Amino acid sequence: MVLVDTSALIALLDREDRYHDDATLVWRRLVLQDEPVICTNYVVVEAIALVQRRLGLAAVRRLLQDLIPWLSIEWVQPDIHEVAVSALLTANRRGLSFVDCVSFEVARRKRVSAIFAYDRDFVKHGFTPIN
Repeated sequence: MVLVDTSALIALLDREDRYHDDATLVWRRLVLQDEPVICTNYVVVEAIALVQRRLGLAAVRRLLQDLIPWLSIEWVQPDIHEVAVSALLTANRRGLSFVDCVSFEVARRKRVSAIFAYDRDFVKHGFTPIN
């Protein structure tokens, strides 16, 4: 099972992103494999907001029509939300994303084997990025 982060979705959509070419190759491999590819509804919300602001509505449409349908969306339950809140406050780091804290908890609970992300916080929290 592979968990997809916002950073990977943005890299796929933004041709100017330094990870765009790598992300495109990884995405093609993921789409062809049998292993489940997941992300949280929090990642979807974050990605929509960032893509709309940075790249515009045409890119949001590509996100929602071309990328999201390939993903299994994990809807964040209140217990995961609360664990992520606690992790964020305990970490006491301004640069740590709340959405990443949610993804960390989902990845642990789902026993995710790899992360499709270009955010170094995943490595700092013990996850192996694929690229």
